[in-house]
Amino acid sequence: MTEIGRRLADEDHAVVTVRGGSAFCAKPCPECPWRRENAGTFPAEAFRISAQTAYDMADRTFGCHMAGTDRPTTCAGALLSTGADHNLQVRMRLLDEKFSWTDVDAAGADLFPDYRSMAEANGVDPSDPVLEPTR
Repeated sequence: MTEIGRRLADEDHAVVTVRGGSAFCAKPCPECPWRRENAGTFPAEAFRISAQTAYDMADRTFGCHMAGTDRPTTCAGALLSTGADHNLQVRMRLLDEKFSWTDVDAAGADLFPDYRSMAEANGVDPSDPVLEPTR
């Protein structure tokens, strides 16, 4: 994976954008923002910045924040969302057989079903145009 950008969400959080690679988490980590219990842990701006990962044919995926920038990895919570199959990178991994839906499991976690519901629960205004194209 190659880092292609870094934007600050607030003084303590940054969103790092990467492209390429095939690493993914098999289950959501305890701190995963896709877990309902973690709503409010990250700033709303982080979800505004990351919304592009949930657009149809997105060329980047929602990364696991625990994996860090040395080992960029696609988040299991994102892969388990209803819009994951609209992500171009996920589709390419499926075609290349570098990933299978059976490789990832919620492991009992109560996850947000889609990006919009996660972003709204974390403070993004429901009428924010950044959420319009999310799946």
